Amino acid sequence: MAKKAKTKARKPTKKKSKPAARKKNTRKPARHTEVKSSRGAAPTAASAVSYPSSDNTRFWKRDRYKTLKEFWPFYLHEHRYAFNRTLHFIGSTLGLVIFATAIGIGKLWLIIPAFVSGYAFAWIGHFFVEKNRPATFTYPIKSFISDWRLWYNVLTGRVYAELKKFGIESK
Repeated sequence: MAKKAKTKARKPTKKKSKPAARKKNTRKPARHTEVKSSRGAAPTAASAVSYPSSDNTRFWKRDRYKTLKEFWPFYLHEHRYAFNRTLHFIGSTLGLVIFATAIGIGKLWLIIPAFVSGYAFAWIGHFFVEKNRPATFTYPIKSFISDWRLWYNVLTGRVYAELKKFGIESK
């Protein structure tokens, strides 16, 4: 008996094409992004604020911040570490609870511990986590307002979007 050899029909092979080579981006990243006026008119001084990228901290350090809009990116840059932001959130929440309790029960002397608890947590975060000087020492009012803006952004989960908006990397 003769054995028949089984042969498999070969499928025609397609030649694999190489993926197109990507061009290397040789452009340097922009250091500043400008906020453009939404109305198409000439930008005002407030709307033409330039926000630097976080790759070089010397662009974040200015001699003076005139507006909160100028100060906010600097403030976020000084709060890059998530643990520091968590300490700020805990301290501010505790301060808010103590403040509300003081008003509710009529013991106004408890307002002092409310401020102490809020700043204690924040300063621990700056001195031991961020290892920087709290902005409160130089910009007390802007820093206080920005503390609550940060608290709200952490509460609503928008803090990472704010950091990304200004090119700041969270650590």
